[in-house]
Amino acid sequence: MNIVTKDIHFGNEVLTLTNQRVLFWEAQEALILSDIHIGKTAHFRQHGIAVPDAILMNDLQRLQVLIENFNPKKLIVVGDLFHAEYNQNFDVFIQWMQQFDDLEKILIRGNHDRFPTRFYESLGFLTKKQAEYNALVFVHDTVKVSAAKYYISGHIHPGVRIKMKGRQYLKLPCFQVNSQQLILPAFSLFTGLNTRSTLENIVNYAFTEDAILEL
Repeated sequence: MNIVTKDIHFGNEVLTLTNQRVLFWEAQEALILSDIHIGKTAHFRQHGIAVPDAILMNDLQRLQVLIENFNPKKLIVVGDLFHAEYNQNFDVFIQWMQQFDDLEKILIRGNHDRFPTRFYESLGFLTKKQAEYNALVFVHDTVKVSAAKYYISGHIHPGVRIKMKGRQYLKLPCFQVNSQQLILPAFSLFTGLNTRSTLENIVNYAFTEDAILEL
């Protein structure tokens, strides 16, 4: 797996964007991501939609490589850790997470995170509606900003649409950033892309396996 990085300044902090759908905040030793949607593939299969079993393991293997690469002390999931009802994907994830018992795990509750707090606590996650570190505020969905605060969110699954030759277009996931808001890409590969601009005055940091593009 090829990890490409790009440092940006956001809220007087240096954040490292990656082409693997996470950002790293070195000052807090925190790996930050959103929208993993554990359980989505099994949920679809239960409803008669054929999707490969390998999707979940691919996501978890990517996350494992990123944890090993950045060696964080904190893992901050900015919402939608899980997708729907408890299913066999949860068991796979719970067993996989046991290797990271020493990692401080924080979940910012998203619209899909509907289980009781005690369930997340049993997995080692501290849950919050929003969390604030220095001037950075973590919340799952975008909110009205206030002065002197800088917001990191998920939920949107942002992407960009790039015109190619003829009538062809290429869609890429991206980080969307303006002066006070940063929207994370969905971590799971089993998600769609929202290519509408949801923020004003944004810079899109789109990415491929080999590069991060500022658009």
